[in-house]
Parts: sequence; C-alpha cells; structure tokens
Amino acid sequence: MRRLFPVTDETAAQDRTAALADREWSLAELAAAYAYPEPGSEPGEPRPWLRANMVSTLDGAAQHDGRSQPISCAADMRIFGTLRALADVVVVGAETVRQEAYRPARARAEFAAARAAAGQGPAPAIAVVTASLDLDLSLPLFTSPLVPTLILTGAAAAPDRVAAAGKAGARVVVAGDGAGIDPARAVRALAGLGHTRLLTEGGPRLLGQFIAAGVLDEMCLTLSPMLTAGEAQRVAGGPSVAVPRRFALVSLLEEAGFLFGRYRRS
Repeated sequence: MRRLFPVTDETAAQDRTAALADREWSLAELAAAYAYPEPGSEPGEPRPWLRANMVSTLDGAAQHDGRSQPISCAADMRIFGTLRALADVVVVGAETVRQEAYRPARARAEFAAARAAAGQGPAPAIAVVTASLDLDLSLPLFTSPLVPTLILTGAAAAPDRVAAAGKAGARVVVAGDGAGIDPARAVRALAGLGHTRLLTEGGPRLLGQFIAAGVLDEMCLTLSPMLTAGEAQRVAGGPSVAVPRRFALVSLLEEAGFLFGRYRRS
C-alpha cells in the first residue's frame, strides 16, 4: 500500500523505492491513517462523529449479486476491520444485516490496548436500524454478541416485536416518532449512550438517509478497479439533496489498483 495524498517526504520515498511502495501497512499504521478527530475543547458532551465506509466499482455499483464482498479485496477488508476497531458503534440497516449475514463485532488483540486507553469496550456494538423489527433474533448477532446489539427504531414499532427483541438480549432504542428513525435523533441517541465514534457500513438506503439529514461527517470510499454493469445499487440511495454536498479529500491510499479515499465535510 502507498499514500498518494497528502504528499509527504514518506510519499516521495515510497515512490523511489518499489519495496516500500508494495509493502503491506501494519494495523497500527492504518489506525493512525484513519484516526477519529480529537474531541473538541467546548464544554459539555463530546460531539459525535459519523463516518461511512463503502465500496464502489468504477461504474458505480456498491454490490454484485446483492453483496459487497465480490467487489472488495484483502486491503479493503484490512481497512474495514481497522475502522470497526476504532469505532464505538457500527450502524447498519436491517436489509444489509440480512444480505451480508452480519455477525457480532469481535475483540481483536491488536487493538485491545488502544481501545482501553480510549475508554472503549473490547469491541464496538452493532446498531441495527429497522422500522419493522423483522429480524432473525436467533442469529449470533443477537444471541452471542460480545456487547449487546442495539436496535434503532421508531416509536410506532410493533410492541410485540420490541418485546421479542428485548427478550433476545438486544437493547431497543427509540429514535423517531413514527415507524422509522430520524437520522439526527439516532445520532444523538447513540451519543447519549456514550457512543461518539460512529461508523455506518450502509446499506445504500440508510446512508442516503444520513446524507439527506446532513449528519454524515466523513466518507471512507474504496474505489474498486472493476466494472459490473447491471442494475446494482449505488453506495447511497433515496431522494436527492436539494444542493449537492461538497466534501474535502483528506487522504488517498492505493494498493493493487484499489483506491482508498477519505473525505470530510468541507
């Protein structure tokens, strides 16, 4: 892996030395490259920071045959794992849980000391966004997580399903007045539980909601050097925003033709 942006003395050295340019970055180097911003100095509760991590092909597909794995690569999965290890909570839509066979986040020895120093638990919680609570509560995500799985839903959710989720061990968090969530309220609710380092892995409809609500702070996007055609979803769906939002490039890494960009709201 090599850094393309920002250009530094190390970047220049990598360009001159093929062995360095081709080496695999350590997890510590990836963690430093993707560190969350330091909390602000203002009094009161720390401000939550919501980042997204998605992958897209050259022709804009976020999936192939309904899953992101076929358009990913080993380096993308190392970054995926690093971003999870840095987060307090991973926010994901119910359909993505079903399509991607989501499992609980695991504790990783390589990040144990850093998480302890940051006041984090051994692994991030998974927060599933769902209006219907139509979930298979027998999955390991609910029966054997290291930390209890959260379910974000609206006040109009069916009481019997809410009760079933609670009985299965999940913590149900109401973050909307109707059937679904209000994205800004969901972010505030998670921050109220002490989760200020937020990561969403989609799917596209959920990411579109966060974008439309103006609560997305950062986009981590892997550009896969593949073409799929077809009718696969983009990384974000739903209604468009009135004015396109501009994000600034923070860093750009490359490995085996895959580009790993990090963008923040400008």
